[in-house]
Amino acid sequence: MRSLSDTMDSPAAATPHLGLVVGIAVVAALGGLLFGYDTGIIGVALLGLGRQFALDDTAKQLVTGAIIFGALFGCLGTGPLSDRFGRKRMVVFVGVLFALGSIASAMSPNVELLIASRFLLGLSAGSSTQIIPVYIAEVAPPQHRGKMVVLFQFMVVFGITIAYFTGFVLGEHWRWMFGLGVVPAIILLLGMLVLPESPRWLVVKERQKEAIAVLERVRGTHAAAASEVAEIQTVTQNQEVGTWKDLFKPWIRPAVIVGASISMFSQITGNNALIYYAPTILTKAGFSDKVAVLATGGSTILVVIMTVFGSFLVDRIGRRNYLLWMIPGSIVALAVMGYLFEGAGPTTDVSRWAVVACLAAYLMLNCGGFGVCIWLINSEVYPLFVRGKGASLGAFSHWFFDLIVTLTTLSLVTWLGAAHTFWLYAVISLFALVFIYYLVPETNGKSLERIEHELRENRFYPYQQRRAEARGMS
Repeated sequence: MRSLSDTMDSPAAATPHLGLVVGIAVVAALGGLLFGYDTGIIGVALLGLGRQFALDDTAKQLVTGAIIFGALFGCLGTGPLSDRFGRKRMVVFVGVLFALGSIASAMSPNVELLIASRFLLGLSAGSSTQIIPVYIAEVAPPQHRGKMVVLFQFMVVFGITIAYFTGFVLGEHWRWMFGLGVVPAIILLLGMLVLPESPRWLVVKERQKEAIAVLERVRGTHAAAASEVAEIQTVTQNQEVGTWKDLFKPWIRPAVIVGASISMFSQITGNNALIYYAPTILTKAGFSDKVAVLATGGSTILVVIMTVFGSFLVDRIGRRNYLLWMIPGSIVALAVMGYLFEGAGPTTDVSRWAVVACLAAYLMLNCGGFGVCIWLINSEVYPLFVRGKGASLGAFSHWFFDLIVTLTTLSLVTWLGAAHTFWLYAVISLFALVFIYYLVPETNGKSLERIEHELRENRFYPYQQRRAEARGMS
């Protein structure tokens, strides 16, 4: 068998069948659309729900937070199950849960059953953030992995945009808003039935012939497929499926720190808080329900556009550089938005529309920054034998801090005021920027096996890589 350096430098995937790879990514990323739609629609539905069921801020936060609470369990449970039963089967399972949760939410006769139904949707949403990026990353060629995995995030923000404009059209018909989620769920189920299993999972299960057959379809030639299987075997030989305890081994710990922290910062900098509650915040600023929903929906269009650009940029300038470019602008937008809400808040038409502009800029830069990279980084940094569980941990971090933010945002605005809440998010974003600069490595253009090799050789963090380069290491 060839050495690790030989296999990692091999041009095995030089001529992939991109048509099939794109098809795999698009169908699998429908899970992202479902995730985005089901989390985004609550921001619109709350306006009608709040009046129909006379919900106070605490009840609104519970209805919104139910899907996130369910996601905590979904993302943790999917990792071990995907390691045992396969990536493909778990994506199919995600589609089933999405369909059942959408129907149950639409038919809920009271708030209690709606919360339970949203919890079921959360199980599927959390599972999708763990398994779908991993599935795509393990099938896509290294040189196209970034844009393929980011397609999941594109579908997330596209789903949020669809949710807001669907809500704008449907008005207060919130049952239809929830029920429409069953359509992409069925498409996801049907699509996954014809897609292949992850070749890396097949190799781990010692099903090399099947892995080569899959890779022949997505890489173009038998030689390329055989070469990649050899590379995977190099890092998986004599390895068993990892346990949760393995994630805390010293050599794996840097991947855990980066993956979990990126997920954490994506939430505590406030982006999902504003996606969920932007219509509520804008109505408090003096906008009507329709205008508030339309303004937020317009902002999400900019996020979609930024995500499209980001999907190409992360494979050109790198994941780390992309984040370092985007986050500073989001800090400025938060600071200005805080200024506009200071004192009596936006009292003129000019100041109100300036709030909308800052909201749009913040969502575009923050969601278009973190959103493009969090699932990509979490699908890349972990070794293969614990990748399922590592991605679960990253997804858990995302949903855990999303839950905290969701359950506290409206209360925080009441307690601190909108201005100080936005400034708090700006300060946290500054800490995130420092973390990215010093500790997040660049994974662009590297095979998953190369990233694992650098992790094993203590060349994972940027400062470790610079130290290794100074010593003349390759």
